[in-house]
Amino acid sequence: MAIHIEKIKKSKISEIDFSTLKFGQVFTDHMFECDYENGKWQTLKIRPYQALSFDPSAKVFHYGQAVFEGMKAYKDENEDVWMFRPDQNQRRINKSAERLDMPAFPKEYFMEGLNTLLKIDSKWVQKGADNALYIRPFIIATENCVSASSSNKYKFMIICSPVQGYYAGEVRVVFADKYSRAANGGVGFAKAAGNYAASFYPAKLAAQEGYQQIVWTDASNHEFLEEAGTMNVFFRINDTLLTAPTSDRILDGVTRKSIIDFAKSEGINVEVRNIKVDEIVDSARKGELLEMFGAGTAVVISPISGFSNKGESFELPKVENSYASIIKKGITDIQRNLSEDKFGWRVKVQ
Repeated sequence: MAIHIEKIKKSKISEIDFSTLKFGQVFTDHMFECDYENGKWQTLKIRPYQALSFDPSAKVFHYGQAVFEGMKAYKDENEDVWMFRPDQNQRRINKSAERLDMPAFPKEYFMEGLNTLLKIDSKWVQKGADNALYIRPFIIATENCVSASSSNKYKFMIICSPVQGYYAGEVRVVFADKYSRAANGGVGFAKAAGNYAASFYPAKLAAQEGYQQIVWTDASNHEFLEEAGTMNVFFRINDTLLTAPTSDRILDGVTRKSIIDFAKSEGINVEVRNIKVDEIVDSARKGELLEMFGAGTAVVISPISGFSNKGESFELPKVENSYASIIKKGITDIQRNLSEDKFGWRVKVQ
């Protein structure tokens, strides 16, 4: 399907100070969109970035049918723009949509729309180690009706935001023992908007106690460690890297699976299995817990310097040549076309 393109008359890029960007607050000149009506996706459009108008009864406001993705594009020293594993994001948004009874967005539409949008707004992808273009595809329910049922109209969009390096500083976390992020049979594996809204209040309570984030535990008994805030989480015990398996509670993170594959290629022993809170606490007491880190698109890897469990605090050691630093450099070098991509993850914008 051809894309109807309406370009902006004058770019606002000259008004942007790329050295002072705050994450996710500045957006590029154009956006991609497509509406779902009468049982099928309609015209593909790229038009100037602008506000949208919705009826107050639009179902997204009442029943939360909203899913999204997060991905990035990078520019190398040759001015070429690269995406990182976009096929994974395309598959996952449709997996999320299915769980919320929303229509899948066709792969060819997704890839063509994404590639065309990045070509048009390629000047917004800045060179340099700390620069990237954050890409946000999403689908929302737009039918004007407040009956408690699935919508019959939807809007798919892609918007883009230039970003700098996401520096979180020292990160300390608290292991959850009251609130839960997801339950068996729920929507924890989906990038559903409501998953994130429900996490904000417990995260605020943790922040009031001096912690930057929560490591979520299973909803049944708070016995097993699952995710860190909105990211997957990894633990290093001696020379083994551990992370929980994906399930209907845990997001199948693109960065997570990339870390696993890259670590294995570097000869690091990786175990994907259930991880008990008691195991990590015991390892910390013995001095065997050497690293913890979160993994996600925004930061790639965010090292965790300490944690609290049921009021007891633990500090992690400073490790030279940490797994976190080795893996992060390896993945970001692939993303930025600074090293060989033996995994086939890098996709050039044509």
